[in-house]
Amino acid sequence: MSSPAVLFVCLGNICRSPLAEAAFRVECERRDLEVGVDSAGTGDWHVGQPPDVRAQAVARRHGVDISRYRARQVCEEDFIRFTHVVALDTDNLADLQALAPPDATAQLSLLLDHVPGRAGEPVADPYFGAADGFDVTWADVTAGAAELARQLGED
Repeated sequence: MSSPAVLFVCLGNICRSPLAEAAFRVECERRDLEVGVDSAGTGDWHVGQPPDVRAQAVARRHGVDISRYRARQVCEEDFIRFTHVVALDTDNLADLQALAPPDATAQLSLLLDHVPGRAGEPVADPYFGAADGFDVTWADVTAGAAELARQLGED
């Protein structure tokens, strides 16, 4: 069986999904799991741009450099290439369900569905708020990444 591959998806791919990607990479490395990982957005507004400077700052405070990440938009191929496509909120999950081609093989879920007691909860979008909102987002994506990595490690 091939290694799992996870795509994290939010709206613009400059806040929540790159933070989720970073947290998941750290967790997989800690657990010595071989898992492909990337992030993308359902929208195309920020394609080619680095993550929001506030997202970069919170990641850096936790020892992770995401400055080289670049935003991209989800494409149909992602639903075949990745084993798991993980949305950061219900609106993006609905968009992903609508975008998925008929031959999609990826499992779709919300990130916090993987955290006991948090199924159905969104990761709050910190983009329009103050910088401390990114700390809340980091805590959420870290919790989700840890549980998802744990679950994939058990498979």
